[in-house]
Amino acid sequence: MAMKIRLARGGSKKRPFYSIVAADSRMPRDGRFIEKLGIYNPLLAKDSEDRIRMDVARVQHWLAQGAQPTDRVARFLEAAGIVAKKTRSNPTKGEPGKQAKERAAEKAAKQAEAAAAAAAPAEAASE
Repeated sequence: MAMKIRLARGGSKKRPFYSIVAADSRMPRDGRFIEKLGIYNPLLAKDSEDRIRMDVARVQHWLAQGAQPTDRVARFLEAAGIVAKKTRSNPTKGEPGKQAKERAAEKAAKQAEAAAAAAAPAEAASE
């Protein structure tokens, strides 16, 4: 059985609340799980202690049993010091989109024209 440590969504519409659970990977996201390991409330401030709470001993037990954490849960575990930090490399993630690049190019062209226009009368006046 392929085990995952993942988030199961609860809460109402536009008010997310997640449970950190150990579940069979074949089960639906909010479906049957084996054990609830903690909670995650994204609406709380990032420095709040109640934002992420988990039973560290049980998480370590499931990791020892071969359970694989999802990306988001792995980040929580890294922050708690349970799992070694993994290097992530996605160089195109922070790159602007096509339209943003076009807007930046147009803005740079306008600034260059304005600078050239401002420099031309200054040169004529000095001669």
